[in-house]
Amino acid sequence: MTDEAMSPLRRRMIEDMTIRKLAPKTQHDYVQRVKNFAAFLGRSPDTASFEDVRRYQLHLAASGVGVPTINQTVSTLRFFFKVTLRRHEIVEHTHVIHEPRRLPVVLSVEEVARLLDAPPGLKYKAALSVAYGAGLRANEVVSLKVADIDSKRMIIRVEQGKGGKDRNLMLSPYLLELLRAWWKAARPQGWMFPGRDPAQPMTTRQLNRACHAAAQMAEINKRVSLHILRHSFATHLLEQNIDVRVIQVLLGHAKLDTTALYTRVATKTISAVMSPLEHIALKLKEIRPPG
Repeated sequence: MTDEAMSPLRRRMIEDMTIRKLAPKTQHDYVQRVKNFAAFLGRSPDTASFEDVRRYQLHLAASGVGVPTINQTVSTLRFFFKVTLRRHEIVEHTHVIHEPRRLPVVLSVEEVARLLDAPPGLKYKAALSVAYGAGLRANEVVSLKVADIDSKRMIIRVEQGKGGKDRNLMLSPYLLELLRAWWKAARPQGWMFPGRDPAQPMTTRQLNRACHAAAQMAEINKRVSLHILRHSFATHLLEQNIDVRVIQVLLGHAKLDTTALYTRVATKTISAVMSPLEHIALKLKEIRPPG
């Protein structure tokens, strides 16, 4: 299928996504997934039947594609057929796959300290410290502007985070000191962490590479990423007895259930809970003293 044949359909789909204010990256991903579907069909995707969609899902599963990718593809095709083409009969028979929720990997406080001390440059040390210190997603870190750091109110402003929501986060005195040191050294204008082109922000790929390099230098054997720092931020707050609803707001989660997952990995909180066996043991000792 040629780009010329696809253009009117693609334009309409982009207009539908724009009306619904989907993020630019989401729009790009949706268009790419429909292009992949069209390549599988060998013809325009607006001619597809439900059996074609079913065959494509079988193709993805047989190719060893992960559940998240399959679900993202299903969500894209649902939008394409329901919103752009108004073909509800196909949407009714497409379903996402529910996979077991795995516990997130979490670093200990000591491991986080070693990782944040490992980056060789001040820029990446400050960026990774922001990621952990405020629980930011990778794209939120690279999107930070100098003006988003409010030292008078001691908050960091996140504009248009996931779901197009703004939120305010705490700014620790140590993090403020580190950001000031970075600003004095590089004098960034606009973006807090500019890329190779100062007019553009650092990419999430650059930031993740720095994170992986720091983990290697810190000799941390766990699988480490920017999102692992975010998991660790939430878990460590829970272990400090911060209310889970406060953590939900800080993370920008829409549902409390998502945040509550961290209660399952907050080991200090779990180990501090007294087992009911201890109460029974006291009774047993009264009934039958040891020895």
